Amino acid sequence: MFTGLIEEQGKILSVSKTGGFMRLCIGCSKVLEDLKTGDSVAVNGVCLTATEISGSGEKGCFSADVMPETFRRTNFRLLHAGSAVNLERAMKADGRFGGHIVTGHIDGTGTVHSGKEMPCCIISVQKILLSAELLKKVLLLLTE
Repeated sequence: MFTGLIEEQGKILSVSKTGGFMRLCIGCSKVLEDLKTGDSVAVNGVCLTATEISGSGEKGCFSADVMPETFRRTNFRLLHAGSAVNLERAMKADGRFGGHIVTGHIDGTGTVHSGKEMPCCIISVQKILLSAELLKKVLLLLTE
């Protein structure tokens, strides 16, 4: 589980194809402070598992494997060495949550229909088109 609050921006060091999946190597520092192999990290909001950790501080990085479906349906397909990514470690049950409780797992995708540029962010989304099936899930979550 995650709060949805970004802890730091990391940098993609490499994107490589390994067997039937893609491997991201992500340079960062704060996220590495207590990260262990097998821990979950939200990368641009998507839950990934740290498969390898090396170094620490400014020279540290972790790797995560990305299945083809996740790669195709997220902005990961646009990433390359040098791309910035938002990172968040999984929240601890004994700490403050601070934001929202989110899983980082993708149930479906929508299409941004309208939005406008804002000084605070790249774009403020006003309308997203969703399938009827995904809309049912969203409405269910909002009413619980």
